[in-house]
Amino acid sequence: MLTKNLRDEITNLVRQEVVPAIGCTEPVAVALCVARATEELDDVPAKIDVRLSGNVLKNAMGVGIPGTGMIGLPIAIALGAIVGRSEYGLEVLRDVNPEAVERGRKYINEGRISIRLADNPPSNLHIEVKVFSGDGKVAEAVISRTHTGFVMVKRDDDIVFESDICEGNVSETNNDSVPELDMATVVEYALSSPLEEIDFILEARRLNKAAAECALSGEYGHSLGSSIRAGLGLKLFGDSPLEHIISNTSAACDARMGGAPVAVMSNSGSGNQGICATMPVVSFAEDCGASEEQTIRALMMSHLTSIYIKQSLGRLSALCGCVVASTGASAGLTYLLGGGYNEICASVKNMIANLTGMICDGAKPSCSLKISSGVSTALMSAMLAMNGKCVTEAEGIISDDVDRSIRNLTSIGREAMQETDKLVLEIMTSKG
Repeated sequence: MLTKNLRDEITNLVRQEVVPAIGCTEPVAVALCVARATEELDDVPAKIDVRLSGNVLKNAMGVGIPGTGMIGLPIAIALGAIVGRSEYGLEVLRDVNPEAVERGRKYINEGRISIRLADNPPSNLHIEVKVFSGDGKVAEAVISRTHTGFVMVKRDDDIVFESDICEGNVSETNNDSVPELDMATVVEYALSSPLEEIDFILEARRLNKAAAECALSGEYGHSLGSSIRAGLGLKLFGDSPLEHIISNTSAACDARMGGAPVAVMSNSGSGNQGICATMPVVSFAEDCGASEEQTIRALMMSHLTSIYIKQSLGRLSALCGCVVASTGASAGLTYLLGGGYNEICASVKNMIANLTGMICDGAKPSCSLKISSGVSTALMSAMLAMNGKCVTEAEGIISDDVDRSIRNLTSIGREAMQETDKLVLEIMTSKG
């Protein structure tokens, strides 16, 4: 049985990892870093120099920036300097308006921004920003390991703030007390914690459902969600729980990747992961008439499973985040179908047997396609688990032990796919 102290530690971890974000978290994290450096100048910089790890660059190249009608890093950087406020965290671009966008366009056209790969970054998530004023002042800010994890702020030659995270002495969650999780702990926490301690997870439902509704009533990204729900899509997919799961989840992704000015609830630093961990559960809970308590516990199951997997995978990797989040969703769906610990573990192993190896080639509108693959597999894996079917140890990378299976997945994504990651970035940056 979980102690009150451990429950509190897990609750704090979830509250830290499941937070609102406006826009794709990589360009937003860059904008946040720019905003913090700019605050040390007390003026809009005359020039901005940005150096990024390859994974940040990959995830920031092709995604829409909310409220701008533009994609990519330059406008995010310009707006971070013009209207960004670091106190907003991942909602740093909350104050964007048409006037700021026009100023941002002008700033870009004047050639004030330089973007390069960082030399030997200490983390896959690493952002270095140096800003210059017109009268010779210089300020710097560095974010590393987490999307809001400032490790250094500097004004001219004066260190304003510095953390030994640069030396790798702090975990990726940037928390002094990070509980070590396993599936048994995840399931026990989600199913036995007092409801009043975990019902905050419903905010994920509110935000991500609103994002889905935004896309279903408009045109964002590839409009996958709305295409599935009407016309040919409805004829092909029908009006079913699976169709509802795919359309609602992909619609929220359409909105986020298409630059809709809406906040979504992220998971482990990723808005798409937050959407993918939330919307399948929300959609299916509504279809099956789940109670509020069942919905809360299923959402917590999904989000905490995703957080657990990310603990050994890392913030950014060559493995698509939908693999992680849809595995969490499958655990939540299995619970809603009436499954217990054994069935939940079976669904997780079924997911790992299917989706391991899906590459991440950056944040972009077509992420909705990958998310749809993940969440449709989530329901299929849950169905098999409820039918007593589970991929066995004799098959591929699956072990009898669910935690070992998870570590097999994450070691492939974290270690074996490093060369894949380099080649993907090389392909992306050499086109045209």
